[in-house]
Amino acid sequence: MQMSTGSGVKAEPNVVPMIDVMLVLLIIFMVVTPALASGFTAEPPSGINLKAHPEADDDQVLGIDKFGNYYLNKKQIANEQLGDLLKSIYSVRTVDQILYVKAHKELEYGRILDAIDIASKNGVRVLAAITDQTPGTESSVAGDEIKQPSKAP
Repeated sequence: MQMSTGSGVKAEPNVVPMIDVMLVLLIIFMVVTPALASGFTAEPPSGINLKAHPEADDDQVLGIDKFGNYYLNKKQIANEQLGDLLKSIYSVRTVDQILYVKAHKELEYGRILDAIDIASKNGVRVLAAITDQTPGTESSVAGDEIKQPSKAP
């Protein structure tokens, strides 16, 4: 048996305080992260560089006014009929299953999501949002010009 006569310093790190700090940080991040995600707000894109859509005659356009009434290709329909009408249109289409959606700017986003949900359950595979060119702006992308009505001389 050996006995040490000198008083040496032990070089062992004490990791208990470090583990305590790490656990506290983990708990803080677990509490804060869901709160950050729930406060997320989406800002819709601004309409500066726009093409005129829809372009083809057989494109389907769903309009929603500020009261939540549905219009399919500019004809008012009962809200309850939307699913059946979309199913009859898109069940025969094999390639083009796009629905253009144009909603009033003051409409609640939840009402738009309801319409999107109905559309996706009834054969629509692609949804495209339609917006108007922001007044006082012009498209900076070649070929994206919105044709303005010409004035008589």
